[in-house]
Amino acid sequence: MGRPKDASAVARRYLVRGRVQGVGYRYFVERAAYELGVTGYARNLEDGRVEVYAVGPPDRLSALAGFLWKGPHLSNVRGVEELDAPLQKYAGFHIE
Repeated sequence: MGRPKDASAVARRYLVRGRVQGVGYRYFVERAAYELGVTGYARNLEDGRVEVYAVGPPDRLSALAGFLWKGPHLSNVRGVEELDAPLQKYAGFHIE
């Protein structure tokens, strides 16, 4: 965490499917993102998936992806689609 935040920041969009709504999944992601120093958001989609938009160094986004696959205790993650995304600035990580 000694590097400047924008030094090598990239953005990723993750689409997470499975039992990920109504089980605390977005809050789990918010905590993980905070611990990793990643910015962006998590939100429920109408089709039952959760969308996560994250900005940070590639190694931290890779670590976040590991958390996305794990999820909280009551979740059951069936898949995580990872897409490149345009870089946008966020002051922190929030739930939409």
